[in-house]
Amino acid sequence: MTMDPHAFVSLMTQAGPIGIVGIAIAEKIFPVIPSYLVFVLLGMTVALGQGDLTLTVAAAAIGSTIGSLCWYGLGFALGAERSESFVARFGRYIFLKPALYHRMADAYRRNHFWVTVVGQTIPAVRVYLSIPAGVINLAIMHFTAAIFIGSLLWSGLLLIAGYVLQGRGSDVATSSAFLLMMALVALEFLVVFIWRVFRPSRNTSASV
Repeated sequence: MTMDPHAFVSLMTQAGPIGIVGIAIAEKIFPVIPSYLVFVLLGMTVALGQGDLTLTVAAAAIGSTIGSLCWYGLGFALGAERSESFVARFGRYIFLKPALYHRMADAYRRNHFWVTVVGQTIPAVRVYLSIPAGVINLAIMHFTAAIFIGSLLWSGLLLIAGYVLQGRGSDVATSSAFLLMMALVALEFLVVFIWRVFRPSRNTSASV
């Protein structure tokens, strides 16, 4: 038996903030459905009277942060060699190619805090960036703060967008909602392009 994303989101919001935290954790650990779809749908659901927008934004950011800490813990526990081996062996099953993993690791040659914040707006990267962060044992407080800020910005904007769309009588099948999804996809491709163009070379020495 399957459940469509809108029905799943609606069901989980009935559990209140705990359900919303659960949605955000699931989106981070099991990234089957794009985050922009999950959070736009969640914002639409809140606009129908199922929750408070401010509380929903906070709960989503908390859940997303918890999900990232799970991946951080995996990277920390495995270490550099076993993490690379894990990605090489199982990465294809979780949409994590070795090339992407190496690009994320290379990105941490620059400012750790802002790499983590910006990484929350990039597909796949927002999920798995936490693994190399755990491998290099990035300061946990700085990492948690950066993840929370990035998640707050990303999920907050998407939740507000869904809330506004629903308030105007839109749904995911209407032209305005469809155009929003297309704009978000285009934005993510742009961010990925910028990420690849300006990522540091693997031969670049790490900054302190």
